[in-house]
Amino acid sequence: MNSTVYIIICIALMGLVTYIPRMLPLVLFRKKLKDGFLKSFLLYMPYGVLSAMVFPAIIYSTSSLISAIAGGITALVMAFFRRGLLTVAVSAAAAVFITERILNLL
Repeated sequence: MNSTVYIIICIALMGLVTYIPRMLPLVLFRKKLKDGFLKSFLLYMPYGVLSAMVFPAIIYSTSSLISAIAGGITALVMAFFRRGLLTVAVSAAAAVFITERILNLL
C-alpha cells in the first residue's frame, strides 16, 4: 500500500473515531431527559474529566512533590474564594516558586 494512501486512510479513521462520540449524544438523547440521576451525571461530567486531566499534571509539573502540592492547594483555595483565572494561576505559580526557593535553601 502506498504510504500516502495509508496516511489518508488513517486520518479518515481518526476523524471517524472522534466524530462518533460527539454524534452519539445527539442521536441518543433527542428527547428531554427526565431522569434526575442522568441529568446530574451529565452536568458534573466536565468537572470530573477536567479534574482527572489536571491532577496528574499538577503532581508531575515540578521537580518536587512538595512544591506541586503547595501550588495545587493554593489554586484550590483561590478558586474556592471565587478569584479569577489569572489570579488563581499567578498565585499558584508564585506558591510553587516560593516553595522551590525555600526547599533549595534547606
